[in-house]
Amino acid sequence: MPDVRLASPQGRWILLTTVLGSSMALLDSTVVNVALPRIGRDLDAGLAALQWTVNAYMVTLAGLILLGGALGDRFGRRRIFVLGVLWFAAASLLCGLAPNAGVLIAARALQGIGGALLTPGSLALIQASFHPDDRGRAVGLWSGFGGVGAAVGPFLGGWLVDGAGWRWVFLLNVPLALLCAPIALRHVPESSDERAHTRFDVLGAVLGAAALALLTYALIEARAASWAVALSAVAGVAAAVAFVVVERRGKDPMMPLDVFASRQFTAVNLVTLCVYAAFGGFFFLAALQLQVVVGWSALAAGTALLPTTVLMLLLSARSGELAERLGPRVQLTAGPLFCAAGMVLMLRVGPGASYLADVLPALLVLGVGMVTLVAPLTASVLAAVDTARAGLASGVNNAAARAAGLVAVAALPLLTGMGEEAYRSAPAFDDAFGPAMLICAGVLVAGSVLAFTTVRRRPSPDCARPECRTHGSVLTPPLEGDPAS
Repeated sequence: MPDVRLASPQGRWILLTTVLGSSMALLDSTVVNVALPRIGRDLDAGLAALQWTVNAYMVTLAGLILLGGALGDRFGRRRIFVLGVLWFAAASLLCGLAPNAGVLIAARALQGIGGALLTPGSLALIQASFHPDDRGRAVGLWSGFGGVGAAVGPFLGGWLVDGAGWRWVFLLNVPLALLCAPIALRHVPESSDERAHTRFDVLGAVLGAAALALLTYALIEARAASWAVALSAVAGVAAAVAFVVVERRGKDPMMPLDVFASRQFTAVNLVTLCVYAAFGGFFFLAALQLQVVVGWSALAAGTALLPTTVLMLLLSARSGELAERLGPRVQLTAGPLFCAAGMVLMLRVGPGASYLADVLPALLVLGVGMVTLVAPLTASVLAAVDTARAGLASGVNNAAARAAGLVAVAALPLLTGMGEEAYRSAPAFDDAFGPAMLICAGVLVAGSVLAFTTVRRRPSPDCARPECRTHGSVLTPPLEGDPAS
């Protein structure tokens, strides 16, 4: 049984290193969007390259995050966590030194592999190290400090882009890693799962990532209407079918498909796909709209987006408490509708927009909606499966949210007619931004209807309960438990 106490020096070191590790990934997911216009200008890249700058990271992270948790259970959680931190730092260094868009995109894909190793590991280390009496508080502090990192991300990213330059958005991860890894090696006890199998679903992970990459390529490059696009779409569908077959027949599948035998679990994940597709598309386009069309600096744009994260940090725990009293259906129905209203309000954000009159009201309504739905969404995922599979359920839900976001980033420019040079032209980008917000709002309304018609009023009394009460990420739901379990 783990016996480290939170109040001990070792306990504080463990908390520090896990917060540093998870903050690297959280910071990276929030700051890059703010840097995109400057990256495009400096590297003379088109809109497709900016989409890939976001999605190359998400493809490998979403495709491999479940495998990352399994590797930690088998080979040692600390070992895999440290490997992930150092891998992430090396890939970040390559991003910061990238001479062109191609190298940057490849480095971002490598970064996603590091993120898949360290993201599940940071929470697993806390759960494997702390005494059961302190674990809940340790998880709460970890998620709270991680949320603060997510909140600081857009502000810090904008400050770096306007000052030292966009490359420091990535180079900042290197000193964080050089601080995090030695602390982990010195103070974090090694742990593993004796029940973990020696076989890993590498084929499933490769097929899942390949399906996401090929379908994303087809969506981003569809403007060209070439044979390569058609072939990649067909190959992506084939890889997705092969992934399902492998997961169904494999002895140790990365994502056991029988978890979807629960209609409730399937329904909640469909709601997840709707809401996080809208969120991923919104935060990708909003950062560009504020800089390209409104004319704000990267710092102003990043700071402008803070209210959503701040509201999540302040109110997510209370939202979870409310969901326990009311049941999740009410909030999962109302939350997406608030978010849809916030995106419709973003239609007011154009040339000469005022922050107080136009931008802030939209972000506040959006933030209220996110606060309303995220906590009960996580609780519903955990309640839909046996307690022993709560970690797996959370990992699948987290991966689904990431996959939804990357598909939205790939598809929205295509659906709204954005050309390769759209982000260089304020009128062209503004013309496409409005329809994109309406599409996002429509997807959120669909998620609300789905939640109302499929989600149970109340979960069973003996189901798993969320440990991460405070959550600050606007792009993914929180991880709960060990995603490999």
